[in-house]
Formats: sequence, structure tokens, C-alpha cells
Amino acid sequence: MGLGLDDLRSVDPALLWSPDPVLLAGSCVLLLLGYFISAGLWGRIVMDLGGPAVPVREAVRLFMIANLGRYVPGKVWQIAGLAVLARRRGVPAATATGAAVLGQGIALVAATAVGLGALLSGPEKLRSWGVAAAAAMALAVAIGSTPAVFRRLSALWFRLARQEVPETLSSSHPVRWLALFFANWVLYAFSFWVLSTSFGHRADLIPVGSAFAAAYVLGYLMIFAPAGLGVREGFLVAFLTPHLGLGPSGALAVVARIWTTVVEVVPASAFWARHLATAEGSGAGEAPDE
Repeated sequence: MGLGLDDLRSVDPALLWSPDPVLLAGSCVLLLLGYFISAGLWGRIVMDLGGPAVPVREAVRLFMIANLGRYVPGKVWQIAGLAVLARRRGVPAATATGAAVLGQGIALVAATAVGLGALLSGPEKLRSWGVAAAAAMALAVAIGSTPAVFRRLSALWFRLARQEVPETLSSSHPVRWLALFFANWVLYAFSFWVLSTSFGHRADLIPVGSAFAAAYVLGYLMIFAPAGLGVREGFLVAFLTPHLGLGPSGALAVVARIWTTVVEVVPASAFWARHLATAEGSGAGEAPDE
């Protein structure tokens, strides 16, 4: 199924260029809130791993600045940047990196769980795949959260990170993290559905919102694509077409890319500019003492 210019021309221009401003603004607020919650969850994992308490405001600032690394090819720049920034705020690099890696991995599992709705609500031939994937995920989470398996996995991770396993870490932590990230991804999915509704699409919440989550996961797995560029849009069109049609799905995929980029990059750039100004000010203040 290919998307061509004729399909995009079939979209009603009134819908594409005249979205409901209240719903559009609401979708932006919800998406930004989701980004901020992700940052707070990273700070929570840092604490659970034995690191210092990171104030929510500080966690948001560090996390959003590091997120700019997602737009560089490869998936390590965001995590590496977060480790460097957090280390300057007293968080051990290994702890910051471990929290970032664990958080991203658990977030992908949560996004996959939300994205299963795209299969379960899709064409009949995809529903059996959705049921099988849901069963496999439930089994993997159940096995991974058992105390014996969790101890082995955590011991392996901290051995690689050359750290002692925090005494406060238990098998209940990943279950709690997964529940929190799942709730956050429900918020992301809902924000995308609000975006879709602002452009006049009246499809149900589950197929539209879960399509966004599923496309994100598949785009993330393509390491060569910065922020899943192109790949995410292709899968989003594929998941949305049965519910919206090919032309509207293609247009919404383009809008979604602009939406996620602007809502993430504009605040992150502001945080980055303020960070640079603060660093320069601190350096200027220290100069006379040298």
C-alpha cells in the first residue's frame, strides 16, 4: 500500500489547515506533560538505584536538554548527554546512565503494551499476532519480576557498571516503574488522539492512540533513523489507514512529526540556552578567584 500525492490531495484542506485551536493546544500541553513525567520518572529511578534525590524541576531540565541528542543518528547520544549533565549535578555517571537505560527500556516495554491495541483493533489477520504478542509480553514481565530472575539480572547489570547493587533495590521496583511508564504512555496515546480529533478525525481512542505508541516503538528500533524519522511515519500510516483512510493517515503522520518535534525541541532549546547562560555566568563569577 503506497502513499502518493493524489492520496494527500484527497484530504480536505479545511481539516488540514484549520484544526480546532483548543484541542490542538490541549494536545500540545498533554504531550509536554508526558515529556515532563518521563523526566520525573528518570529522577525516581536514580533514587531507587541509590543515587541522590534529583528535584523534579532539575530532572526535567536535564532530561529535556539530553533529549536533543535523539535527533542525532544513533541511540546513545541522549543517554550519554544525560549522564554528563547529571554528573555535574552530583549524580554518579554510572547511576545516571543506568537510570536512563533502564528507563528507556521499560518505557519501550510500556509503549509496546499500549501499542498492542493497534494490532488487536486492526484487521482480522493482525489480531492473532496481537494476542500472541500480549501473551509473550505478559509472560516475560512475570518471569523478569520474580525475585530470583531479578536478582540475577540486576547483579549482571551492576557488575557491568562496576557498582554495588543498591540494598534498597528489590523485584518490586521494575513492576512499579513499568506501571508508571505504562500510565505515562497512556497519556502520550491520549494526547495523540486529541491531536487527531483537532483535525476533524472521529476515530476511536484505542486504535488511534495505540497506533502512535506502536509506530514509536518500531521507529525507535531503527537505529539508523534519527528520532525514527520516516520509519515512524510509515508505520503510523499503516496502522491508521484502516481507521482513517490512506490520505488522512499520511497527512496526520506528517502533522504528528511536526507536533512531537516542536513540543520537544522548543522547550529543550530554551532549557539549553538557559543552561549555557548560567554556565557562562558562573564562569565569569569565578574568574577573579583564579
